[in-house]
Formats: sequence, structure tokens, C-alpha cells
Amino acid sequence: MYDINKVREDFPILQREIYGKPLVYLDNGATTQKPRQVVEAMVDEYYNVNANVHRGVHFLSQQATDLHEASRETVRRFIHARSTSEILFTRGTTESINLLAFTFGEAFVRQGDEILVSTMEHHSNIVPWQMMCERKGATLKVIPMTDNGELQMEAYEELLTERTRLVCCTHVSNVLGTINPVADIIRIAHQHGVPVLIDGAQSVPHMPVDVQVLDCDFFAFSGHKIYGPTGVGVLYGKESWLEKLPPYQGGGEMIKTVKFEKTTYNELPYKFEAGTPDYVATHGLAVALDYVTALGMENIFAHEQQLTLYAMQQMQQIEGMRIFGPADHHDAVISFLVGNIHHLDMGTLLDRLGIAVRTGHHCAEPLMHRLGIEGTVRASFALYNTTDEVDALVAGIRRVQKMF
Repeated sequence: MYDINKVREDFPILQREIYGKPLVYLDNGATTQKPRQVVEAMVDEYYNVNANVHRGVHFLSQQATDLHEASRETVRRFIHARSTSEILFTRGTTESINLLAFTFGEAFVRQGDEILVSTMEHHSNIVPWQMMCERKGATLKVIPMTDNGELQMEAYEELLTERTRLVCCTHVSNVLGTINPVADIIRIAHQHGVPVLIDGAQSVPHMPVDVQVLDCDFFAFSGHKIYGPTGVGVLYGKESWLEKLPPYQGGGEMIKTVKFEKTTYNELPYKFEAGTPDYVATHGLAVALDYVTALGMENIFAHEQQLTLYAMQQMQQIEGMRIFGPADHHDAVISFLVGNIHHLDMGTLLDRLGIAVRTGHHCAEPLMHRLGIEGTVRASFALYNTTDEVDALVAGIRRVQKMF
């Protein structure tokens, strides 16, 4: 696949010690670490190319603009979009979904209409739709799931009605690791004439994604979860849909002409990008995408699948272990509880052993209610994690278990 020891050298933070222990970073579902190539590219741009984009005629502005727009092309190529006009830069998945919730709601949702989300959505793919439904008098409906963490597809199809305006579904659950059958979800929705938004925050870092093959209408993801900088993300939208949506914010860049009597808006994608973009972060994102492309997304997926399977096999041997999520169609996330040990206690004590995991409801409280629990411990893997780190996690869990 790739030389993981060589890859780990690209991530200086992985050489740190925490409380005198080697860092075992297993909180990649929250954010990934950044390779030196990304950080150095951003530092170089700040030191040598920094100038506002698009509006300047001087050399630095044109150079910064070229880098920014080249980054858009890198994103387009990475997710296989048809055109750079379909790539909107945002601050992350959350803003991407908020942008769509506002603009789609203004254009297409009326009182009595319905929006579908799934039981396993992140709050960022629930709350914006609730806010839109309150504003427009629409109803939020929920696709149920089975006890083992898979969506009930027959129930989903029954929920689709003539009042359904949009289906919003996560590609991969950030809690359960479930890889949802999004191609089927999209196909069924389209049979009813309903567009689909896919939350790709937890899929893009781990597997190849082709938005044209999926045929999704909208797709959102964040840079910081795929080894890029924080504060930058992407909303992909089919050009035919984006042309119909009103602007999200007003100001510079999204205008063509401004008069006190009337303003006309810019062409795609700039119609949705008011103000100065984080052009250094977009360049950093492009470098991150080039980094994983060089390793091969298929190789990354295969490595993480083997690692996740190994981790599940080892963890299942621990007495009292409860792993949440399906055995099949499972991505690089394992959420678990051990006996009666509170998830916060487990996470805190693992941290003292140098092992970074996430605890709590993981911004998925409705899913926790469905599972009948308050929260879990979550270990999430990345391209640089190793079986030795899994062994350290398992040994750490056993050590904490003995304390209780």
C-alpha cells in the first residue's frame, strides 16, 4: 500500500509524548493531524504570495488568485465534479449545510412541505433543517434505523411523499461508522423527483468519492477532517440546482453590479462566496488533497479497513465490551462502552496513558437517545494509525477496567 513509517514522518505531532507516554492519536473523526507539506505550503503563501484575490491587478493578487482557483480545480478533480462552477468554498461542512438550508428553503420550501433526515445525523445536518422548517412551516421527518445501526430502507421509501422537498443523509455515521447505501438512497429519491444532500464529512477522508457516479445533488465536506486546515470546506452542488438558488450572504465578490435601486449577482460559484475567502486555507486544502491522492484513496481505505477490523477483533475480547454499529459496511470509527465505566472516566484515564479518544454524544444526541445511552467512547482511525496503536488502546482499556 504505502510505507506507513515514512508517512508518519510527515506528521511531526505524532512524535510527541503526552504525560510521558507516546501520543496515540485516535480522535481523527473530530479532526485529523496535518502533514508538514500542508503547513509549509500555507506558511510559504503567507510569506511570499499574500494578497487579496480576484480584484487586484498587481502581480501578488493575480498569483494568489491563481492558487485559489487552482485549489477549486483540485477539489473538482478529487470528487469528480463536472465543473468548477459546482464547487463552493465555505468554512466547513456545517456552513455548507447552513448555506443550503437557507437558500434551498427560500427557493423551494413552503408550509406543509417535508424534509427527510436520518436517525444517525450529526447535529449539523439536523439543526439547520429544523431552523428552516420553523421559518417556513415545514416538517422534519426521520428515517429510522435498525438496532445494529443500519437505515431501514423500506421505511425510508415509505416516508417519501409528494410533499418531500429534500433528503439529507450522512454518507458515514460519525458515531457508528455505518457506511450508508447512499447510491440507493439517491436513486430512490430521484424516482420520486426529490434531490439529495450527502454529508461527506466522514467519508471523503477515507474512501474514493465520485459525485457524478453517486448522482447526488449536493455534497458537503470539511478540510480539517482530510488533513487540511481548519475553517475551510466545500459544498458541491449540481449547476442546475445552484443556478436556481438565491445568494446566501451579500457583499463583495458575490455581486456583478450594485445600484441603490437594484443589485445583480455574480456567476457561479462566486454568487455564494461573499467577502474575502480564506485563500490560504483553500491552497492548504488542495495540498492536503494532493497528499492523499498521491497515497491513493483506495490504499487509504484498504489500510483503515484492515486496521478497523483488527481493532474490533481485539476489542471484542475485552469482557463487558459493547461496540455500537454494524459489523458489515463499517468505516474507520469504533464507538464503545465497557461494563459500567462511564465514557468520560474511560476517556480521561486513557488520556493519562497518552491515548487521545473522543467521549460524549459526538454531536449526535438523537442517535444516543435511539441507542438508549448518554454517550460513548469513540476511537477513530486515519491513514497514519498502526496496529501497535490499536494494541496500546486495547491495553489501555484493560488497564482502566482493572481500576474499576
